[in-house]
Amino acid sequence: MAALESPVNAGPGTERLDLAASSVDITRQICDIDSVSGAEKRLADAIEATLADAAHLELIRHGNCVVARTNLGRAQRVIIAGHIDTVPVNDNLPTRFETFEDRDYLWGRGTVDMKAGVAVQLKLAAELTAPRVDVTWMWYDNEEVSSELNGLGLLAADRPDLFTGDFAILGEPSNGQVEGGCNGTIRFELRTRGVRAHSARAWVGDNAIHKLGAVLQTLATYVPREVEVEGLVYREGLNAIGISGEWQATSSPTRPWCTSTIASRRAAASPRRSPTCTSCSRATRSWWWMPQRAPAPDWTRPSRATSSRRSGRSRDRSTAGRMSPASAPSESRR
Repeated sequence: MAALESPVNAGPGTERLDLAASSVDITRQICDIDSVSGAEKRLADAIEATLADAAHLELIRHGNCVVARTNLGRAQRVIIAGHIDTVPVNDNLPTRFETFEDRDYLWGRGTVDMKAGVAVQLKLAAELTAPRVDVTWMWYDNEEVSSELNGLGLLAADRPDLFTGDFAILGEPSNGQVEGGCNGTIRFELRTRGVRAHSARAWVGDNAIHKLGAVLQTLATYVPREVEVEGLVYREGLNAIGISGEWQATSSPTRPWCTSTIASRRAAASPRRSPTCTSCSRATRSWWWMPQRAPAPDWTRPSRATSSRRSGRSRDRSTAGRMSPASAPSESRR
């Protein structure tokens, strides 16, 4: 079901941001409004309420995505977007200043990814009342989670007209430089299985955790491919980003399995069967790149004591220069 657009109607209790403050202070304001993916409403409400009195902006609310745009009849239009959600808080709010090598840094969840960028965008949106080009500002939710929840993708599906422009950029942190985005991302799980045993008699069992050692070593020695796309160098990635399983102090894993979550990112110019695909497949001995099923790798080869299973899932990431997620194929569609 399409998200409902709502009129701008800031209630008396709605928080407002002080956009007359410095970009650093605005960053701190919006970081201290907790907005983990799925819980962005409070920050979206504050953004909407803050810009409600800006006569030069048309405001559109789509779920927890807030769009503000000028309509000055300029010959060109620029689209600038940023996500307002963060990954889960890890005892790093409220924000504070930390000193490192004689420099002060603002520390806390969202300061880097990507509320500092959002703060600059909000300040410019309020102050640029007569820009040389028309500007569409987009602040969207659920960037850090599954693509079907991505606020930018939902907006593109319901309001493709808002994405008409001559140039687009996503203000992720890049030290003020233009950086190319990846052509989607894949996360997949590689699972090994074992047999329960007491640690004092480990030889009668089969340790599922140990089997992942070869996988992790391969990932540790993987050399990312660097791809030049229209003058920009993109460094691809293949990394273990999580490991799961349960164990007891005196026994091998109580669950006879161990799972590693692996993430892969490819350059936008990579063909369907690029060298990265080959190297990733070789590094993980996995089936996920292939439409057909291949033999299991040696370290998880099914036997009387062990078996293996893999599962894959994909997630699109909205990136600079790709402002219409609905029109850009993800890795899983290739």
